Amino acid sequence: MEKTVYSYLYDHEQAMLDDLIEFVKKESPSYDKKLVDECGTYLTHLFQRRLDVSYELIKETKVGNHMKFTIGEGEHQILIIGHFDTVWEKGRLNLKREGNKLYGPGILDMKGGIIQSLWAIKAIQELKLPLNKKIVFLCNSDEEIGSVASKEYIEEEAKKSCAVLVAEPAVAGSGALKTARKGVGVFTLKIWGRAAHAGNHHEDGINAIEELARQVIVLQEFTNYEKGTTVNVGTFTGGSGTNVVPEYAEANIDLRVSTEEEAERATDIILNLKPILKGIKLEVTGGMIRPPMVKTEQTKELFECAQSIAVELGIDLEEASVGGGSDGNFTAAIGIPTLDGLGACGKGIHAEYEHIQIDKLAERAFLFANLLLRL
Repeated sequence: MEKTVYSYLYDHEQAMLDDLIEFVKKESPSYDKKLVDECGTYLTHLFQRRLDVSYELIKETKVGNHMKFTIGEGEHQILIIGHFDTVWEKGRLNLKREGNKLYGPGILDMKGGIIQSLWAIKAIQELKLPLNKKIVFLCNSDEEIGSVASKEYIEEEAKKSCAVLVAEPAVAGSGALKTARKGVGVFTLKIWGRAAHAGNHHEDGINAIEELARQVIVLQEFTNYEKGTTVNVGTFTGGSGTNVVPEYAEANIDLRVSTEEEAERATDIILNLKPILKGIKLEVTGGMIRPPMVKTEQTKELFECAQSIAVELGIDLEEASVGGGSDGNFTAAIGIPTLDGLGACGKGIHAEYEHIQIDKLAERAFLFANLLLRL
């Protein structure tokens, strides 16, 4: 059975590649609703053409719409999640091929994974192989901006599922699957001081940027690699002119944590920062936007199933814990067995050299198809 699936996918690798190229051409930056919805429309047509399934529009949003595709029947279901929005503005990256590498906006993160998953299901259909469970394929359009509109629908479908498979990219270089991810917190620190003329009345001012500089040092020192906690002050603004003691400054903070306990501890510290300089007023807002994805015994079993399939292809499949978040964080946090990183192999997530390895398309689709058949 497995060899038949692989042969089918290998024989149709060019068709998979053609679908992916057209998909990537439909550029879909998260904040451009028109482009994202055009990409979503292409995706619905592709599912209809390749799998002969209709779609359910599960949410119309100001950013982009989300779609759900249901394949097969059964009392139990497997949920596949994948997003088709990207971090790239239209025209920012070119679609190009260099040998075994195909470059383009969102090709790795994560349009490649969606195409591989679709073709995995197509192979099962064409070969008339029995699926034990109903498959729900949920495609959302806002993952890159926190899944603010799709989170509730992802969790709702996950609660109906015995397992969640996430078609996010594999770990760069190793091709490892992701059995754990850090949780993500985002905070804004606002600081108010007092403006004054930098030459005539410097002593009357309270420098908001100086306060911010001191707070940045405090925040960065919360990083603890042994606990898996990192704090990064990524951007800051402040001041109105070189001859004015700055009255206002602001910074944006990224928090990554490996456990829920550490999330609570670090969040409490950040939200309760105190002024360092006399006369300063500060405010911190924000919180965790994705909970940690913690490896469980059920996740281990999912990975071992995938690993046994990989052995049949002569692949030494590894697992990894990574710092980036995905929609798998949400499903794992509510207790549903979740396996991530089942998408395309390549490098350059959110980088200008984002690309996939073309010769891995059939291989990874084979892994996905057989995982669906065995669950």
